[in-house]
Amino acid sequence: MAHRQRRFTAALAAARDAGRAPLIAEIKARSPKEGDLLAGRDPVQLARRMESAGAVCLSVVTEGSHFGGSLELLRAVASAVSLPILRKDFVTSRGDVQATREHGASCLLLIVASLPWPRLVDLHEEARRCGLETLVEVHDESELRQALTLELDLLGINNRDISRLETDDGTVANTIRLLGAVPAGVPTISESSISDPEEVRAVLAAGGLGILVGTSILKARDPEEAIRRLGLAGEGWSRVRGA
Repeated sequence: MAHRQRRFTAALAAARDAGRAPLIAEIKARSPKEGDLLAGRDPVQLARRMESAGAVCLSVVTEGSHFGGSLELLRAVASAVSLPILRKDFVTSRGDVQATREHGASCLLLIVASLPWPRLVDLHEEARRCGLETLVEVHDESELRQALTLELDLLGINNRDISRLETDDGTVANTIRLLGAVPAGVPTISESSISDPEEVRAVLAAGGLGILVGTSILKARDPEEAIRRLGLAGEGWSRVRGA
């Protein structure tokens, strides 16, 4: 088995322990709900700005049909920044896992709602053999129960419904509710529908390790200031849930 460096979750935990909100900032070209999110900006330059503003990790959406991403975008961002990178896509095959590693990501998204369970388990194991961490994403209690049967690197609670391409209006209340059923020691992040420091503090207070924020940063007039503002929400919070 390949050695897994755990760069992604380690970076989140280090930020939390330093009193910062562990923030994963996302590069996403467009969304079915919000449309064009880059607005003519160079995504590579934007990724560099996110890094300089204090993002702990980056997420790059590579799905093309609905979100306008590509593996080429992943490679370009990974070559331009030093942060650990999550590849977000509807991964379905071992070839996808290999391509994730080859294009520079250190963590791979696996969505419980979008994969037959045996296939997800196989891809989770393949990712670990390749030296990748996995972010296993859930949206409800049933999916959470399945995910907790795995040896998880990182658990993600999506506040929106990916089966509806995240066009619904989710809130961090979904994360807070599900975190109550997550055992201590399972590092967990909240994804989607996060734009305010109070929401970040609520996730951290409930035991979450960090947050993944895309649209609200990308739509902000000043994305760097948005990252700094959310990152400062971690001040005063010490280690709550062991990683």
